[in-house]
Amino acid sequence: MARGVLLAFIAFVAYSLSDASVKLLAGSIPAFELVFLGAALGLLAVPMVKGADERWSDLLRCRSRLMWCLRAVAAVAGSVFSVIAFTMLSMAEAMALLFLMPAFVTILSVIFLKEPVGWRRWSAVLVGFLGVLIVLRPGLQPFTMGHLAAILGALAGAVTIVILRALGPTEKRISLYGAGLIGPIVASFLFAAPHLVMPTPRQWIFVLGYGLLAAAGNILLQLASEHAPASQVAPAQYSQMLWAVALDALLFGIGIDLPMILGSIVIIGAGLFTFERERIRKPRWWNRHPLIRAR
Repeated sequence: MARGVLLAFIAFVAYSLSDASVKLLAGSIPAFELVFLGAALGLLAVPMVKGADERWSDLLRCRSRLMWCLRAVAAVAGSVFSVIAFTMLSMAEAMALLFLMPAFVTILSVIFLKEPVGWRRWSAVLVGFLGVLIVLRPGLQPFTMGHLAAILGALAGAVTIVILRALGPTEKRISLYGAGLIGPIVASFLFAAPHLVMPTPRQWIFVLGYGLLAAAGNILLQLASEHAPASQVAPAQYSQMLWAVALDALLFGIGIDLPMILGSIVIIGAGLFTFERERIRKPRWWNRHPLIRAR
C-alpha cells in the first residue's frame, strides 16, 4: 500500500513537470500541434500499460464503439483545453480550476449513470463551485479564455471518468487507454496540419518534456495501482497544487495571493470529500480498476 501511494506521488510530480513544460513553451507552438506531439510520445507508455492478456489490436477494439469515440473526443478536448489553460494562466490558477473535475463527475454521474447522490456530495459540489468563485474573484479581475479553458478541461476530464465508470467492468484497459491517445493523435493532427510550426532545438526539449514526462506519469500511475487500490492512490493528485505553486515561484516568478490560497483549499477539500464518499459507495471493481489520467 505504501509503495503504491509513493509511486502515485512521484507520478504526479512527473505530470506537474509535464504541465510546466507546456508553460515554458509560452504558446510558441499551436495547442493542437503540441497535443499531437505529446500524444504521439505517449505511445511509448503503451507496452507498460498493456496487460499480459491484451493484444495490440485491442487499442482499437471496443464493445461499444460509440463510447470509445466519446472517450477519444473527451481526451482531445481535455488535452487542448489544458494546454491553453497552462499557457494563459499561472500553474496554480489553472490547476485549481482543473480540480473542479470531481464536482462535474458528480453532476454527470447523476445525469447519465443515474447514480443516487445524497445531500453530502451535493454540498461538496456547491462548496467546490464556491471555491472557484473565490479563485476567479468576479468583478475584481477579468475572466479570460484561460479560465474558460481550465473549466472546460475539468469538464472533459469528468466526461472521461464517467465513461470509464460505464465501460470499466466490460472493456479492456488497453482499449480505454488507446482511445485517450489515438483520439488526440488523429484529431489534433487534422487541426494542426494547416499551421504546423517546426520547433527549435530549445523548444524540442520542452516538447519532449511534455510528452515523455506525461508518459512516465502514466506508467508510474499504472504501477501505483498495482500496489494500492484506486481509492488510496487518487487523492495523491492534489499534491500537484503544491508543485504548481512551487514551479510558479521557481520558474516563472509568479506568487500566490490569499484569495488563491483560500479558493484552492476550498476546491481541494470538496474534491477530497467527494473521493471519500465515492470510495465508500463504489463497487469493488472501481476500487481495483487501474487509474488513467483523465486529461
